[in-house]
Amino acid sequence: MNEPTNPWDLVIEWLPANDDPERPQMTLSTVTVSGEADARTVLLTEYSSDGFFFHTDAMSRKVDNIVKNSAVALTFLWPGFTRQLVVQGRAELAPADEIMAAYRRRSPYLQQLAWQNTFEFSQLPLEERRTRWAAFAQEHANGFGQPENWVGFLVRPTRMTFWTSDPDAASRRVEYRASSGGWTIAHLPG
Repeated sequence: MNEPTNPWDLVIEWLPANDDPERPQMTLSTVTVSGEADARTVLLTEYSSDGFFFHTDAMSRKVDNIVKNSAVALTFLWPGFTRQLVVQGRAELAPADEIMAAYRRRSPYLQQLAWQNTFEFSQLPLEERRTRWAAFAQEHANGFGQPENWVGFLVRPTRMTFWTSDPDAASRRVEYRASSGGWTIAHLPG
C-alpha cells in the first residue's frame, strides 16, 4: 500500500467535499479543567489544508474546555467499521467571516437549533418544546440571522492517524505527524 506523503490527499479521498450537503459526524474529545476526558458528537462543517472546522454554541461545555485547554481530538468512524480517522491537534477560534459563511450554509433546522438549543429550552417538557419550536419557526419564516453566541473552531492537526480494516490481513494504521519539514509517516499495528 503506497500512502501519499501528504495526509490531506487521504482526507480529500475519505471525506465528502465541502459542498456536499451531507456533513459527516465526528466525535470531538476535549480535556476538562480537572484533566478528565470529555467527548461528544458534532458535525464537521468543512476542512482545508489548514485543518477541520466545526461550529457550536459559545456557552457549551465543549467551548469552555477548549478555552481552558486547546488540545483536542476528532474521531471519524465510517459505517461498518471499515475506516477510522483520528485527528489530534489544537483548536482555535475560526475567523469571523468563516463563521458567518458557515452559518449561512446550514439547513434551516440547524440554524434554528443554533438559536434554541439552550439549557433553558432543554428543561421544558416535550410538548412545550415542540410548541415553542414551531412558534419560533413561524416567527422567523423569512430566515434566521446568526445568533451572537454561535462560534466556530479550526482544529489544526499535529497528528492524523488513518485506520483501514482488511478482512484478508491484520489491519494497520498509518500515522502522519506534523514536523517542521512537512509530515512524517509511520505504520502501526491496527
